[in-house]
Amino acid sequence: MFRMRSLRSIQFLFLFTSFFLVGSLFADTIDKETDTDDVDIQAIREWINTKRQVTLKEIGGNLSLSGEVRTEFQTTGETVNGVKQRGNGAAIKAPGGGVFPAQGYDIEVNIMLDYRTDRTWAAIKLEFDNNAGVFGGTLDRIKLEKAYWGARILDQDTYYLDFEAGRKRLSTTFDSKLEFNAFFDGLLLKYDVSFDKVGDFYTHVGTFVIDERNNHYGYVGELGLLNIVNTGLYTKLSLIDWNTKSFKHEFDRLKFEFLVSQLLLGYKFLPQPLNRSVTVYLAGLYNFAAREHTITDHKKANFGGYLGFTIGELKKKGDWSFDINYQVLAAQCVPDYDNSGIGPGNAANAGLYTVGVSGPGASTPTTKATAAGNGNYRGFVMTLDYLLSNNINLQQQWQQSITLDQDIGPFRRYKQYEIEFIYGF
Repeated sequence: MFRMRSLRSIQFLFLFTSFFLVGSLFADTIDKETDTDDVDIQAIREWINTKRQVTLKEIGGNLSLSGEVRTEFQTTGETVNGVKQRGNGAAIKAPGGGVFPAQGYDIEVNIMLDYRTDRTWAAIKLEFDNNAGVFGGTLDRIKLEKAYWGARILDQDTYYLDFEAGRKRLSTTFDSKLEFNAFFDGLLLKYDVSFDKVGDFYTHVGTFVIDERNNHYGYVGELGLLNIVNTGLYTKLSLIDWNTKSFKHEFDRLKFEFLVSQLLLGYKFLPQPLNRSVTVYLAGLYNFAAREHTITDHKKANFGGYLGFTIGELKKKGDWSFDINYQVLAAQCVPDYDNSGIGPGNAANAGLYTVGVSGPGASTPTTKATAAGNGNYRGFVMTLDYLLSNNINLQQQWQQSITLDQDIGPFRRYKQYEIEFIYGF
């Protein structure tokens, strides 16, 4: 009996020592090989788990959930030098085979979360935008449209200073119908001040990531004066700099040769007997970084502009709003990746300086005859919104464009009609 107990004791001691040594060796391996990010992530997870145990009532603030469900139909026509680009008989092929459809159906859902305390806030927006169809339809197109937090640094009677960090569209903060379509992933300062009998002045400035792989950052700012001397007049001046880094390759230099300024003038008033708000606006754009190039016929094509008006606002059932504007955008004014205007269609995704914006064609140069891109057009767009109920908006839009400068690239025509039902909650 004594021997058996002694033997078991020795076995237990051996196993305990073995586990201890193996554990020590394993711990040494973890200490040496674990990435510091993993440690940070675990710490963050533990912190978040503690937050899940606290109710909204305990921490205060206001949490709101909102969203949109959209059903959309589009019919599109596009030609390049008279050759059809979409639908049956189209000259180009879509990725994965087939042609780009002339008619398209989309199903879209947007989910928005907003949380606010007295001096801080956070916002999230998830977009699920998928093509309809049993065959050819999509199920997995998810996009993080918005994810940022903010804090009020100064809060006085006539002025305040806010700081925000994270992701949003440039157009969320900066105003234009031709640019600011790219994502702003960065830091933003917003200063607003009100002057009696003068107007409301603001300045918004920020820096954002263009390409972290190349340590490439951009800068953007906008100054504005609203409701000047209580007349409804307003003006905004913006500047965005994409040309902040030197590159060895010519294609990379051309891709970011954009220092774009925009001056916007507007007037908002309430005419009688219409009794609906009317806004008239006019804007001009100029790219200071553009250079003369062979594909632009040895000249700078670096200007743009738009003018238009809006009637009405959407607040309750039966309300309507109508906007129409005319746009002109030269080839070198706004980069393709930041263009928010009508565009020329560009089903082939052809670049201005390279055959393709991405993929194998991104390293193949264009010629004066083939230079395309999303600029070099003139055209107009009309948008009509009507609230069928307090939740359902019927939106219709017609837009069309044609080549601006026939000395640059192919001659293109583009037109599109879209009808969309938007249920907001």
